[in-house]
Amino acid sequence: MRTVRLFLALAAWAAAAGCAIAAPLEAYGKLPSIESLSLSPSGAQLAIVATNGDDRTIAVETLADHKIIIRSATGKAKVRQVLWAGEDHLIVVTTMTARPIDVISTQREWAMAFSIDLKARKLRPLMQDAADAMNTIYGAPAVRLYNGEPTVFVQGVKFVGGRGCLSVFRIDLDGATTSKLVAEGSEETRDWVVGPDGQPVAQELYDSRNGRWTLKLKAANGWREAKTVTAMIDPPDMVGLNADGKAVLYSEGDTEGRATVREARLDDGPSAAPLPLLEGQSSVRDPQTGRLIGWTTMVGDHPGYLFLDPYDAKVWRAVEKAYPNQSVTLWSWSANHRRIIVRVDSLTEGPAFALVDIDTLQAQWLGNEYMGVEPKDVAMQSPVHYRARDGLELSGYLTLPKDRAPNGLPLIVFPHGGPASRDTPGWDWWAQAMASRGYAVLQVNFRGSAGLGEAFLEAGYGQWGRKMQTDLSDGVKHLAAEGTIDPKRVCIVGASYGGYAALAGAALEPGVYRCAASFGGISDLRRFVEWENSNKGRYAFRYFARFVGARDGRDPALAELSPAAHVDQVTIPVLLIHGKDDSVVPLEQSQIMADALRKAGKSVDLVVEPGEDHWLSRGETRLQMLKATMAFVEKNNPPN
Repeated sequence: MRTVRLFLALAAWAAAAGCAIAAPLEAYGKLPSIESLSLSPSGAQLAIVATNGDDRTIAVETLADHKIIIRSATGKAKVRQVLWAGEDHLIVVTTMTARPIDVISTQREWAMAFSIDLKARKLRPLMQDAADAMNTIYGAPAVRLYNGEPTVFVQGVKFVGGRGCLSVFRIDLDGATTSKLVAEGSEETRDWVVGPDGQPVAQELYDSRNGRWTLKLKAANGWREAKTVTAMIDPPDMVGLNADGKAVLYSEGDTEGRATVREARLDDGPSAAPLPLLEGQSSVRDPQTGRLIGWTTMVGDHPGYLFLDPYDAKVWRAVEKAYPNQSVTLWSWSANHRRIIVRVDSLTEGPAFALVDIDTLQAQWLGNEYMGVEPKDVAMQSPVHYRARDGLELSGYLTLPKDRAPNGLPLIVFPHGGPASRDTPGWDWWAQAMASRGYAVLQVNFRGSAGLGEAFLEAGYGQWGRKMQTDLSDGVKHLAAEGTIDPKRVCIVGASYGGYAALAGAALEPGVYRCAASFGGISDLRRFVEWENSNKGRYAFRYFARFVGARDGRDPALAELSPAAHVDQVTIPVLLIHGKDDSVVPLEQSQIMADALRKAGKSVDLVVEPGEDHWLSRGETRLQMLKATMAFVEKNNPPN
């Protein structure tokens, strides 16, 4: 059992809010009790984002004496990130779903940034006084020392000739006028790199009409093209500064589809040899300079790190050794890397946060990610391996209900979204909630999943609704053959692509499942690719079409693979849940399926969640979704 030290800001607020929760579904289905943690550069102060229901609170505590510097309620604002700009300013990034008709007709998630001045105890929106620009930001803010002061740089939309161009703005945190344009982009600009001195040094451009990708670097007389390629899909990707800050890294696929990382020099020095980039690998950067300090990787099925500095590598090995047989994730650390916040995910106790102090060689628990979930509430998860019907080796994870023999259990197949994503071992609030009700839960990394090698990802191209779907039902057959589950007591539940897979399980594979529940799933592929093309551009359509195997929006495959076109084959109850503010899969996708099923006289329920997005960011509607799903599954596939 962990000894948990909840720091005072969270403990006092939670007690005042009355957050004691006993019911299992509430414990799993609420938002994480701790959503984010961040250490100040000195390591002396800790910022936290804590939740209670839909309400969030941001607090800052001094670690030496546990004094509360500030505690501010943010209400229902969706806080996505907190980061430090020096010791006196905390930068907060929030998002909201909106359709600004006067600018653009597409509903999407818009990000805004704010600065909390800890000394003056004031909140100031960033970009509030930027001329001819929106007050929103793109990507994560960058903090740099500029003229000796911590300064924030953000990417925002500046209007040039009536057209929005992604540009770089410098934010003076203590000045009367905060926002200053420092680099103006074009319509094709997609990303920027800001150097350690606060000067923009690189920009990435992409024209989706002709597939032209360009990397531009700052030169003495303006900007020069360092790299230009034509790629209608999978263009190169700008990674950021290299380790010494004298080159910009970008990833590019070779003729055999393998990705490599290459350098584009900012000076006249020689470029380093290209390095292979493993699928799913990403860079780790110094938050003060933006320079590369390491790479994320996968060690078996668990996340790991490859640090460039021997000291960082040694420290991280010591941290991992302190938590054997657990998944440890770097969350935040001080500028000198002597104090580190880690997220520790235990298969038997669930996830929690700890503060590791290298100087004292001590660690202290900061709190459970989900307060109210005790070790007795955590179901055991184990790996699963089997072969698909065509012989492809597949893997996944099986979560078994506690205190029940693994024989003849009812099963919920729970496919992940993406589909170019993957399931990993460890805590999954949704899977754990379903297991707590007496169900075995199968999460399959079907072909087309990411993070398992380029060949496995490419095996999913053109297999949307085909072999990607039968990979799931083959998992059902595998568990049935082992006697673990009862093949007559199987339902399928999923969100996003997993929602599509649930609907496809009902319409394209009749006889496998007893019920199907979809959150934010796709039902009509033709309508969806039209929406993707008109709202997100040609590149989004081409990426999507690659998995579906469609040549264009008129391809017969779109109807062939659309669950809404095959409701005549549906013989089981279907539950559709959709967020009204979903900007990834529009609400009409669930409405189309509901209308088609009703017209065919089939059993269907549609639940529309006001104010909810594609990611279940609101606590109230997340819990409503979970309760509705479990009531539906328990009615149509009782656990006993």
